[in-house]
Amino acid sequence: MNIPINIETLLAGKVVESERIEFKKGWNPATTMRTISAFANDFENLGSGYLVVGIEEENGMSKRPVFGFPPEQFDAVQKELLGYCNLIRPAYFPRVSLEEIDGKHVMLIWATAGSNRPYEAPKDVTARNKDYHYYIRRYSNTVQTNREQSQELLSLTANIPFDDRQNPRATIDDISLTLLQQHLKEIGSRFYEESSKLTHREVCVQMNLAEGANEHTFPKNVGLLMFNEIPEHFFPSTQINLTEFPEGLPGKEFIEKNFIGTIQQQLKDALAYLKSQVIKSKTVKIVGEAESKTFVNYPFEAIEEALANAVYHKNYEIREPIEVRVLPDSIEIISFGGPDPSIREDDLDRGVIRARRYRNRRIGEFLKELNLTEGKGTGIPTIKRALENNGSPPAKYDTDGGNRRFFIVEIPIHPEFRAQDGAQDGAQDEKGNLRGSVEGKTQVTAHLTAQGRAQVTAHLKEEVSDLVIDRIIMTLKLCETSKSRTEILENIGLSDRYNNFKANIIPALNGGLLEMTISDKPKSGNQKYRTTEAGKETLRRENE
Repeated sequence: MNIPINIETLLAGKVVESERIEFKKGWNPATTMRTISAFANDFENLGSGYLVVGIEEENGMSKRPVFGFPPEQFDAVQKELLGYCNLIRPAYFPRVSLEEIDGKHVMLIWATAGSNRPYEAPKDVTARNKDYHYYIRRYSNTVQTNREQSQELLSLTANIPFDDRQNPRATIDDISLTLLQQHLKEIGSRFYEESSKLTHREVCVQMNLAEGANEHTFPKNVGLLMFNEIPEHFFPSTQINLTEFPEGLPGKEFIEKNFIGTIQQQLKDALAYLKSQVIKSKTVKIVGEAESKTFVNYPFEAIEEALANAVYHKNYEIREPIEVRVLPDSIEIISFGGPDPSIREDDLDRGVIRARRYRNRRIGEFLKELNLTEGKGTGIPTIKRALENNGSPPAKYDTDGGNRRFFIVEIPIHPEFRAQDGAQDGAQDEKGNLRGSVEGKTQVTAHLTAQGRAQVTAHLKEEVSDLVIDRIIMTLKLCETSKSRTEILENIGLSDRYNNFKANIIPALNGGLLEMTISDKPKSGNQKYRTTEAGKETLRRENE
């Protein structure tokens, strides 16, 4: 039975990273079983692993034409493999197929991430005395775990990523066979033709989208997200909401468009809209040079990578849509929850993001097959490179401190387009004071006197709008008793987003009107803010 992946794509290394594939010239039970158990342990939540027997490795890539595997030995090796798989503790069985390539055959072993990790395997399955160890993948190698790695692996027991879990609230019929076959055809899998001869359940199980006994087979969440026409039935708010604010967030005019359907279709439709309706090009003649220069307001490659990563890494247990905001000088992409705790906050500040473990390993596999996202750790470098090549400013990344409830990618517009589009409302976007500050629950104004505003302005180191000054005064009154960031923003009518904090709270901090209660740890999860003596004096004068 064929495995649902395009063998040519697999060998080319365009979809499956080197950590997830191993080539072997011939059948070697000892090393093969160690690697199978390592793939089953999936230490870094990368997803399925592949072993290809009958191919030599050369500089980490498959050597072509392939060496080949004798097809007449396939049945015998399969039976042998079955016996060795029973030696793994607990028993683990990968999927095996005989594939034809370069006019020869190879044996393809697909080792999906196991549901009962950790798995322990003999160092040599052919030895009389079995010496058991845990094995994991480190880069492109299978290694025996050290003490710390063994403890960490044990801590992952039954810790299955959300997208790879069974969903007992759904049935196998909730996965569309039509959508499955469309996917197989699109990626050029040989399993496409075979799927028409199998039952619905057999196709789902073979693609690792369902699990369980015949009478109790449940679909996995990834199957419902990617192969059900309305995933919102199972995961509310699973959609992409795109809003354009031609006048910025404080403006009254906005254009809203929501993208629904399978998550990969949402991504494709949203990207198509951005490419046709938002991205614009401009050609400038360089004085003294024969050639002109063409650039765009937003490089599509950067937008594509940022939005695909939002779909890939979103926490689908949180009932919030992915938000895309097209502002006069930037595009913001907001996803929930935030980045993995393994990403350090100083890495976020520098824009160097490489997750220790991935939230949705199966979603990532499918998006890579569809060429909608790239390999491990390539997202941020891709965005950076695309912006640099276009002459755009660097992207900004943000989350809400240690809580990690959301993640924002801000892609700035090319400077030529900012100049072309003219001035924004007052200091709204030029200094970043109002951008992102009016979005929220309500718009609140303190109705200060001119003298009150003057008192606040005298302390501030930056120019802000009257609306922001109103909010600063309200914050100073509120923080006479220490309050958290969330409490402050909620009380002045804004949602808990960093842009709101940056626009309305940070000017007061910089001006000495507010202070942190834990000043030596600015990003502490227990951080609160209180009104300083200067802030209290400002309030006293305003009251007078």
